[in-house]
Amino acid sequence: MRMLINVPETVVADALRGMAAAYPDLTVDVENRVIVRRDAPVAGQVALVSGGGSGHEPLHGGFVGHGMLSAACPGEVFTSPVPDQMARAAAAVDSGAGVLFVVKNYTGDVLNFDMAAELAEDEGIQVAKVLVNDDVAVTDSLYTAGRRGTGATLFVEKIAGAAAAEGEPLERVEAIGRRVNENSRSFGVALSACTTPAKGTPTFDLPDGELELGVGIHGEPGRERRPMMTSGEIADFAVNAILEDMPPHNPVLLLVNGMGATPLLELYGFHAEVQRVLAERGVAVARTLVGNYVTSLDMAGASVTLCQIDEELLRLWDAPVRTPALRWGM
Repeated sequence: MRMLINVPETVVADALRGMAAAYPDLTVDVENRVIVRRDAPVAGQVALVSGGGSGHEPLHGGFVGHGMLSAACPGEVFTSPVPDQMARAAAAVDSGAGVLFVVKNYTGDVLNFDMAAELAEDEGIQVAKVLVNDDVAVTDSLYTAGRRGTGATLFVEKIAGAAAAEGEPLERVEAIGRRVNENSRSFGVALSACTTPAKGTPTFDLPDGELELGVGIHGEPGRERRPMMTSGEIADFAVNAILEDMPPHNPVLLLVNGMGATPLLELYGFHAEVQRVLAERGVAVARTLVGNYVTSLDMAGASVTLCQIDEELLRLWDAPVRTPALRWGM
């Protein structure tokens, strides 16, 4: 096993200590595993809290800061955080305006965030929830009832976070987050399996010369396995799968996301192919992100996420943001 770690048991704690040292705008509680923006709670603003298993960085801790998340709760690698973490995060960031939980649709995450909401409400904190379920590849897969939550999580956290920063009430921030999710679709492709520190070997078997179409961010199986395809062929398959599920009538936000081990040279080339397919299908792209944002440890591969937007959602997307992984306008 070749990994830049000490021992598997301390991987998450070591990463949190490093994050704390790198970003003084954050308060990182290594023991309780909660990452909070240093100026929280922000008076009069709805707070956004998200979280999930570690191994998907920069999701979610890298999106804590002005205009996005108020706090994030990292679990063990590919393992949901526990309700006490989430309730502690909610208490740390609630200004009295309420807290919105952004939850990816995985069974453990959903159950634990629901329990955390009950704990927070017992303490007098008003809680709402947005469930992200944007993956069109499969339904009812490993760890999931219904569709998986993947790349659209970034869109929800950014756009709902901007609405919160503008002082919108909890009901409005929740409605905007739900609208973003409802108008988003994703499709991922794996060129290799990922390796968790605890196991030290690939999490699934993907023979040389093959790829997994529709893979999940934990290595869950996709729609089918095929011999290796070109970048253009993969773009055709992924984009068409999305557009079959959501024929867009508005311009879109586009995320071309790396799974962790695919270099930008390849991602930019893949992005060119995705843009080609969208142009052929008459889909206008309003804004684009290319890079590693919702990863799966050292998996090679990429995902495509589209979000149909209107004038309001585009304005909120363009609003200032300052986090470790996403920043503009400030």
